[in-house]
Amino acid sequence: MSDNVFLDTNTIIYAYSLSDLGKQSVSSRILLNNKCIVSTQVLNEFCNVCLKKFSMRVSDVLSDIDNILDNCGLIRVSEITIKRALYFQERHKYSYYDSLIIASAIESNCSVLYSEDLQHGQVIDGSLKIKNPFV
Repeated sequence: MSDNVFLDTNTIIYAYSLSDLGKQSVSSRILLNNKCIVSTQVLNEFCNVCLKKFSMRVSDVLSDIDNILDNCGLIRVSEITIKRALYFQERHKYSYYDSLIIASAIESNCSVLYSEDLQHGQVIDGSLKIKNPFV
């Protein structure tokens, strides 16, 4: 039985982007071969990038969101998540939004957080390992 893995927004975006086929392949494999978790924050950031940067149609973004949720569990950002994020922000000096991703991953009992933006190899609270899947 494999552990849960949490996906940062960039990992999800690469799975649906044609701009870098190497990263798309890596991200798609992660999505298909793991028990993945995303948060409402990740889905919101994904929607924003698709609509603003990629100028996608809303119907296509909705289709992608359905596909993501078919392959991933979803955690909602709660009051507890927000408070934990502030703790991680202060302790580890990540941005608040990166800290919210970390808090969501830990709340989801994930052992790995896939992110291109955070410190590869760092272990948070002895239980969550950050991995850059593109290294």
